[in-house]
Amino acid sequence: MQELLGSIAPHKVAIVPTLFACSYRQHDRKRAQVSTKAKAARTDADQFIGRRIRECRTALGLNQRQFAVLIGVSYQQAHKYERGINSVTAGRLYEIAGKLRVPPEYFFEGLERSEYRLPPRQRRLLEVMRHIGEIKSDKRRDAINQVIRALTGS
Repeated sequence: MQELLGSIAPHKVAIVPTLFACSYRQHDRKRAQVSTKAKAARTDADQFIGRRIRECRTALGLNQRQFAVLIGVSYQQAHKYERGINSVTAGRLYEIAGKLRVPPEYFFEGLERSEYRLPPRQRRLLEVMRHIGEIKSDKRRDAINQVIRALTGS
């Protein structure tokens, strides 16, 4: 640093660190503003679509890593889609719908409702579906299906 500042008069050298410190503080403030704007940009629609993606993924018995590989993104990106942190572009949503074997409009069904949270019963059903999807044995899955049919009387 001294070599770079050697040509500057000694009384001005003390000012240089102060200037750098100011620019770092300004940069930190700007970064905080951008971060706040990014959080504000997250919409209820993004969160709703993310929940619908998660519902479909769990119904197919996929974990987030498997889902990320399926759609060709990182695990972190798949997580951000599901949490509504990042918006899913129309093209990406179309690809996701194809990979999950649902029509693209599936992700928008119910969006017009003011209530975006899944009722507890639906959350439990999704959890049960995910657990059943994790069972590797076809015989065990069939046995569980028979038990459920017996319990429901169908």
